[in-house]
Amino acid sequence: MKAITVLMTLVALVPGPALAQAPEKADVKLLLDFAFQGNHMFFTRGVDGGHYRREGLTVAIDRGYGSADTVTKIAARSYDFGFADANALVKFNAEHPEARVIMVLPMFDRSLVSAIGLKSNGITKPADLTGKTFSGSEGEASRLMFPAFARMVGIDPASIKWVTVTPNLREAMLVKKQTQAMTGFASTAFFNLKAAGIPADDIVIFPYADHGLDIYGNAVIVREDFAAQNPATVAAFVRGSIAGMIDAMKDPAQGIASLARRDALLDKELEFDRYKFIAEHAILTPSVRQYGVGHLDKARLGRAIATVAEAFGITNPLTAEQFATDRFLPPQQARMLPQ
Repeated sequence: MKAITVLMTLVALVPGPALAQAPEKADVKLLLDFAFQGNHMFFTRGVDGGHYRREGLTVAIDRGYGSADTVTKIAARSYDFGFADANALVKFNAEHPEARVIMVLPMFDRSLVSAIGLKSNGITKPADLTGKTFSGSEGEASRLMFPAFARMVGIDPASIKWVTVTPNLREAMLVKKQTQAMTGFASTAFFNLKAAGIPADDIVIFPYADHGLDIYGNAVIVREDFAAQNPATVAAFVRGSIAGMIDAMKDPAQGIASLARRDALLDKELEFDRYKFIAEHAILTPSVRQYGVGHLDKARLGRAIATVAEAFGITNPLTAEQFATDRFLPPQQARMLPQ
C-alpha cells in the first residue's frame, strides 16, 4: 500500500502533457510548404526545444515544393503531417473524396496569398493586372486561388497570360521584365524581390485577404483517416507545434538559429525580417490575440470555402465541419501567443 501511495504521488507530480494518451505512431514526418523560411522555426523549435519529444514524438521535417504538392503527398501517405495553405484543400477534397485531407491547426489566421506587381510596370491597383503576363508555379496555392481574387476585384481571369516556372524563378522573371506580375505569398515575394534589387516602394502587393477573401492561411494538415486512426498522435503533434511556436516567438533569434542548422545557406537577417512580417500580417490578428492560435470560426470558414469553391466551379465542397476540426487543440490558455 505504501508503494502504491508513493507511485500515485509521483504520477500526480508529472506535468499534464505527459499524462496524455501515448501516440499511436511515435515516428512521424512533416512536409513543409516550401524551402526553410522564417516561420518554419515554429516546427524546428518544436524539435530542437524538445517539445515534440515531451509529447512522445520523433519528428522529421522536410522542405516542400508548394502547397498543392504538399497536399498531394499527404493524401498519398508519403508524409504524416503537412504545413500548407489550407485553401488548396477545397479543390483537392472535392476531386479526391476517397483521400480527404483536413485542417487540424490553422497557424496563419489570415492568408498571405497575393498578386504582386511593380509600379514600374504600370501596376498600382488591382484593375491594372488585367491583360498582364504573370509568372506562377503550377499547383501553388496563390496561383490556384487567383481566379477567386480576380472575380472579387473584377478582373477577367481569361485575360491573364501565365508563364509557368518553378517557385525559385517567379521573382527572377519579374525582375528581368519577362513577366509583368506574379502570384505568391507576400512574405516570400516581397523579400525575394528586395534581395534582387527591386526598391521596396516599387513593389505592389495585393493580398487576396484584403480584397474580399477573408480566408485562413497556412495550417497543419493530415489525412482524415490518419486523424481518425491516430488521434493521440495528431493531438500530440498539435500540442508540440503550438509549444514550438510559442518558444520561437519568445526568442526568435534562437528560432532562426534552429533553421540555420538545417540550411547552411540561410540568410538569418532576411528570415528574421520575414518572420516579423508574417507575425504582423498573418498570425497576430485580433482573433488570435483574443482566442489564441488555432481558433476556428466555423461560420467564417464556411464562407471562405464557398467563395473558393465558386471560383473553382466546385459544386460539392466540404462543409466547415468536414473541412476542419478543433478537437485536437489544447485548452485556450495553452494557445495564447507572446504579444
